[in-house]
Amino acid sequence: MANVEQKTVEDDEAGMRLDRWFKVHYPDLAFGALQKLLRTGQVRVDGGRAKSETRLEAGQTVRIPPMAAASVLEKGPMTARTIRNQSDEEALKRMILFEDKKVLVLNKPAGLAVQGGSGLNRHIDGMLEALRNAKGEKPRLVHRIDRDTSGILVVARTRGAAQKLTGSFRTRDTQKTYWALVKGVPKKREGRISTWLLKEQTPDGDKMRVCKHGEPDADHAVSDYRVVQVAGHQLSWLEMEPVTGRTHQLRVHAAHMGNPILGDPKYFEDDPNWEFPGGMQKKLHLHARRIVIPHPDGGVINVTASLPPHMVQSWNLLGFKESDADTEE
Repeated sequence: MANVEQKTVEDDEAGMRLDRWFKVHYPDLAFGALQKLLRTGQVRVDGGRAKSETRLEAGQTVRIPPMAAASVLEKGPMTARTIRNQSDEEALKRMILFEDKKVLVLNKPAGLAVQGGSGLNRHIDGMLEALRNAKGEKPRLVHRIDRDTSGILVVARTRGAAQKLTGSFRTRDTQKTYWALVKGVPKKREGRISTWLLKEQTPDGDKMRVCKHGEPDADHAVSDYRVVQVAGHQLSWLEMEPVTGRTHQLRVHAAHMGNPILGDPKYFEDDPNWEFPGGMQKKLHLHARRIVIPHPDGGVINVTASLPPHMVQSWNLLGFKESDADTEE
């Protein structure tokens, strides 16, 4: 059986929140699991109980219970393939980042659809049947992310919570942060993209295109972005925030800038002079990293999702560190 660990807070970690410290040292430890360890007093700072927001001081000792390190090893990376042979309830519980009586926040793996469609046998909406409560209520989706996009997905556990959360998305009273790896380097290090988008039917399914204002059925779409890191002139790590919530919005806007997202099968145009980097998987490099949204009962939900395995692989290859884009505070 694993032993309790005692870790010393380094000088450069002084002032760091305890939950952020855990995110650095144990990046795969789920938010809900850490909260449970804190509530039960299994995590301690200098022998005393602590909270998520506790600010650490250099030289302090943090008690790490065996299950904190072990849970990281036992869970392993979450992918659509690794949950294939798991029950719906087990798979969903592995995805949970935050939960209470009203809300669930999941870290959806890339490749798993949110809702059903042609040829899809398994999707989040169907899997949520396994989490009906004592009253028979099935958790409800309040927004969506693309099948090939990984990361934050908010789910309501009650009808009332669904109404309030849906309202927050509709009124844009939320902050959604995405991470993307794109081709090339944007001309401006940060900026806003504002276009009109129109959905078209193609042999490969629905596809959005940038169109002129006034075209029938066109929707206005606005996205903010900033460059976090670059790898030469070949690749850029972008932090993107959708101000509006249109289909494929960030993917279309990245391509519209001339910096399409790596692995995007719909919007990454073939370029005979450009080769996909060796050592990277040809999967969509777009991740819903963080959400800040009002809780139905008051207060704020602020949750961050760890990167999917294929993006961790690319980040390691490029020498990028998640701490380079510190969005926790």
